[in-house]
Amino acid sequence: MDNSAKDNTEIYNDLPDCPADLRVEFPFPFKPYDIQVDFMRNLYKTLELGKIGIFESPTGTGKSLSLICASLAWLRDHEEKKATHLQELLDVESATTLSSSNGDVKADTADEPDWLRDFETNNEQNEKIRKLKEELEKKTRRQERMKRLKESNYRRKKVRSSTDVEFDKLFKEAPEKVKHAGSASDMYDSTDHEDDSDFVLGDYQSDEEITSRGCDSSDEEEEEHVTKIYYCSRTHSQLSQFVREVQKSPYGDDTAMVTLGSRQNLCVNESVRRLASLSLMNERCRELQKAKVSADSKEEEDGVVVKKRKVKAGSCPFYKYSPLQNYKDIVHAEVKDIEQLVDMGKKMKACPYFGTRYAIPGAQLVALPYNTLLHRQTREACGIKLEGNVVIIDEAHNLLETISNIHSMEVTGAQVSGAHSQLSQYLHRYQKRLLAKNLLYVRQILHVLQSCIKYLGGRPGCDPTVTSSGEEDTSLVTLNEFLFGCGIDNMNLFKLVRYCEKSMISRKLHGFVEKYQPPVVLQSRENTDNQLSSVGTFLQKLAKKKDPEERVNNVVPSNGETETVRLSSPLAHIEGFLQALTNCNKDGRIIVTRQETVAKSGLKFLLLNPAVHFSDIVRQCRAVVLAGGTMQPTAEFKEQLFLATGVPVSRLLEFSCGHVIPDGQLLPLTLAKGPSGADLDFTFKSRSTPQMIDELGRLLMNVCNVVPRGIVCFFPSYNYEKLAFTQWEASGLLARINAKKEVYREPKKANQVDRVLADYGTRIKESEKFGSVRTGAILFCVVGGKMSEGINFSDDLGRCIVMVGLPFPNMFSAELKEKMDYLNKNVATGPGKRQPGQIYYENLCMKAVNQSIGRAIRHRDDSAAILLLDQRYARASVVAALPGWIAEHVKCHSHFASAFSSLRKFFTTSKHGNN
Repeated sequence: MDNSAKDNTEIYNDLPDCPADLRVEFPFPFKPYDIQVDFMRNLYKTLELGKIGIFESPTGTGKSLSLICASLAWLRDHEEKKATHLQELLDVESATTLSSSNGDVKADTADEPDWLRDFETNNEQNEKIRKLKEELEKKTRRQERMKRLKESNYRRKKVRSSTDVEFDKLFKEAPEKVKHAGSASDMYDSTDHEDDSDFVLGDYQSDEEITSRGCDSSDEEEEEHVTKIYYCSRTHSQLSQFVREVQKSPYGDDTAMVTLGSRQNLCVNESVRRLASLSLMNERCRELQKAKVSADSKEEEDGVVVKKRKVKAGSCPFYKYSPLQNYKDIVHAEVKDIEQLVDMGKKMKACPYFGTRYAIPGAQLVALPYNTLLHRQTREACGIKLEGNVVIIDEAHNLLETISNIHSMEVTGAQVSGAHSQLSQYLHRYQKRLLAKNLLYVRQILHVLQSCIKYLGGRPGCDPTVTSSGEEDTSLVTLNEFLFGCGIDNMNLFKLVRYCEKSMISRKLHGFVEKYQPPVVLQSRENTDNQLSSVGTFLQKLAKKKDPEERVNNVVPSNGETETVRLSSPLAHIEGFLQALTNCNKDGRIIVTRQETVAKSGLKFLLLNPAVHFSDIVRQCRAVVLAGGTMQPTAEFKEQLFLATGVPVSRLLEFSCGHVIPDGQLLPLTLAKGPSGADLDFTFKSRSTPQMIDELGRLLMNVCNVVPRGIVCFFPSYNYEKLAFTQWEASGLLARINAKKEVYREPKKANQVDRVLADYGTRIKESEKFGSVRTGAILFCVVGGKMSEGINFSDDLGRCIVMVGLPFPNMFSAELKEKMDYLNKNVATGPGKRQPGQIYYENLCMKAVNQSIGRAIRHRDDSAAILLLDQRYARASVVAALPGWIAEHVKCHSHFASAFSSLRKFFTTSKHGNN
């Protein structure tokens, strides 16, 4: 590690419980808390021993900074150990070679002729020495290159501060020239697609053919990947927060880091950015990469003849080789968040979306969203290599549900019918130009689509918006039952999915549709007159629904019905459903929904076993770390994610720490009765009664009288929040609450959340102006809504968190019932213990509760009260499911008077309790 990383930091190395070979110095920007030192020590141990760690550290305890300092300290030590080990091996091999040349002979080779023995020994040892030298030379070159990039970046920053002209000039100077024309540089060139050749499927070779012929799939030498840490979080905003922590850490100046994002976050081409959906942006980006170019030209750069193509105006000006290489180098030289990456891409005329992906091999730290890591196809498309590297998944409390949602796939009847219509016309136009193998696979895809349409009660080639699908119902079937019901059980779906991936048929079909529809008119092979086939009629009818200007600009219509039948490329979406059908029969189910028309009907694959899609990560990575503020219950992760894939218990490591706040700054209370003495029973059967809603209103009014500044109240559902609000408005309770604290409600539209939060915060800050009239605001939120996770209600924004009832999910949901049945059958349980399905059901509820009440207490000096309103909260099993730092302080009150007295006393004595 560079000495610069130690400047202005204290080194803490007092780790008596840690084995000598695991001790490490932890550079830290300030003196860490004891729990942070414990956290870093255990994390370092997890990475060094190649374990799977489950780490719980409450928000406000510096979890992100601890993750950064411990993991990057391990990475530095690991690289130094590798270099030392290589040098030792090289010394040993050199000594052995010298000994052999001096005539030392092993006993078992004494009978061999001298010339043969010497030849074999020298060849073997020379080869080992050559490989070791190459490895050391590569490592040395990487270190020297990074040093040059850092120095160059430092000079560039100085130039930028003095003059923008010199800065722009410096950007144009390429650090390395392309020395092999026609290979890597051509990756960024455009290709001609003026005729239909781009739409016609090329020659396809299956994996078996490639293997039998001994063909190499790629002639280009792939850039070497260094050992790296993949940091994964839920949202781009959380990734940006993490990057800022890295910048502030002792490793901010000497770490090669890159942050990955979607085109929505990283694209700098305005013609793509203005499109309304991610799918449209992806399609438009691919089109620009294939824009027509003029004839090749050759130019000489620094004595090297380089093959170039002059890009026409229709191509993307940000997708060029040299600027992307410069961009990649600067990404390695300085840690930047997504906003900074975008700004740099605009200045350098380089695409941040592709530039960040090309920077992955040389990066030591890669920050990326959940979906990019957890979805295998996305992972491979980005060039992410897991072998021997470390994965850290932050905010991992919902990891099981996230994996299931990513790999659960739903298609509508309109999408299936649209894909069938498009592919039918494609085959009709190009069947004479397609090779026999392509014809075979295209007809197989058509057969699958036809079978799905029939399964939903429709007829292939007919308009799905007017076709009756028979009786309306929702059923749940196994994968095998679905395949047999469709009549496609005899097809090799693995080969079909592989063909779709390799041939890129969905992209070719999309290009065909964009060019010829509307107003293309194709006849079916059965029709010999000029009448449109049923397929053509359907496509023409859909085309008429779209405004011509919208077709030109690729703008998604605002009308919901028109958007559902948009023909952008439904086959790409259906490929995901076909991929889902390749899962094992026991690992998933198909939910079949039949409506009055095929268009409104649908098929949904439900993943029941998330472990099958996480096993590759566990198997390939050196170590995997799940981290979060509330990770309880950890048994769920161990049983469903790790033990289910054969991970030994000895490889699992758990760590949990308390909070850094003093005991007097947190008051968690459970209430069993309301102000009038009525039982607080918020079960689904009782919570909607007028008596219970009025009792809740009176309780909140009392709470508003003693709690200063901000109160956040969580309801179990949007419907219940609306019901309570309406009744309080009619009874006058809402006006009485509003007289003390201004009432705000969580909006249902995501684009309104920031405005509501801003108004809520402003009202709290200005509450002093109202004197005794108002002392802040109260915000009505919903568990599992837009404000129950990722929102920071620190300090005055959340002096009290109120949880109304236990938010159990709908027990009658077909998906939930099937998941519970699956767990009951496949997860082992001891005699007399509760069934795993029931435990899963309760855990869903408590994880939602823990996330909601975790919105308060965000740092050491914060303080808040937590009110759990329901008599069921007094149960020992429920209290045990709360985060440990909250559960150990919970006080259960059977009467409102005692609870109200404790609440009043807490805010009277608290330093934040003055109104």
